[in-house]
Amino acid sequence: MTGRTALVAAAELLTWWAGLALLWLVFIGGVDTLERIVGASAAAVGALAARVGRRAVTWR
Repeated sequence: MTGRTALVAAAELLTWWAGLALLWLVFIGGVDTLERIVGASAAAVGALAARVGRRAVTWR
């Protein structure tokens, strides 16, 4: 993996994570510390799954 490829992958994961975390916050509303940790973790898993799924569909 080249430096540019790693940067693109990291940017994609961060974008997915931010979108999913924001969506989670909209659905949950008020949160405490444990809910933030759980939400951030779930968003990270979802971001990884979204990247893997997108790469599986567009693999070349």
